[in-house]
Amino acid sequence: MHATHHLTGYAATGAAILTLTLAGCGSGGGSGSGGSAAMPAAATTGTTLMTAKVAKVGTVVTDSKGYVLYRFDADSAHPTRISCYGTCAVVWPAATAKGSVTVKGIDKSLVSTAKRSGGTSQLTLAGWPLYRYAKDDKPKEAHGQGVDGTWWAVTPTGAKAMTAASGTSTGGSGY
Repeated sequence: MHATHHLTGYAATGAAILTLTLAGCGSGGGSGSGGSAAMPAAATTGTTLMTAKVAKVGTVVTDSKGYVLYRFDADSAHPTRISCYGTCAVVWPAATAKGSVTVKGIDKSLVSTAKRSGGTSQLTLAGWPLYRYAKDDKPKEAHGQGVDGTWWAVTPTGAKAMTAASGTSTGGSGY
C-alpha cells in the first residue's frame, strides 16, 4: 500500500511537469513577462556562430561548441519578436551573446541581437531569434528539428532546415 502511494505521487508530479512544459511551448507565445529562467546557450565573453553539416538536416548554424541552433515559428523576424519565455525557455534556452559576435560561414550582416524581457541579448539571424534545445546532449545533434511542427534548425541564411531528423515527433516538446 505504501509503495502505491509513492507511485501515485510520482505519476501526478510527472503529469504536472508535462502539462507545464506543453503550456510553455505552445504557439500562444508570451508577452515578455515571466522572466528568463533559461540558462544561456552561448554566454561567454565572445560568441561564435558557425555552420556545420548535421546528419539528416543538412548545413545548419551552430554555436561555438557545435550545438545546433533553432528558430521558432511563433516568433517573427520583421520586426524581431521573441515569444519563448518561462517554461518554454527552460526547454528552449535562448542563444545569448555577451561581447562581440564572430561568424564562420555566415554573412555577418544577417547576425544581430534582440533584448529579452530580462535584459539579456538574444542572438538573431536574419531577424529570427535563436535557441538551443535542452535535449540536444552533444554537438551536431538536432533532436529539436520539427518539434511541434514549429521548431526548426536554422540555416546560414536564417531559413528553416526542412529535412526532418529521424526519430523526431511532432507531438509535444519531448518532455
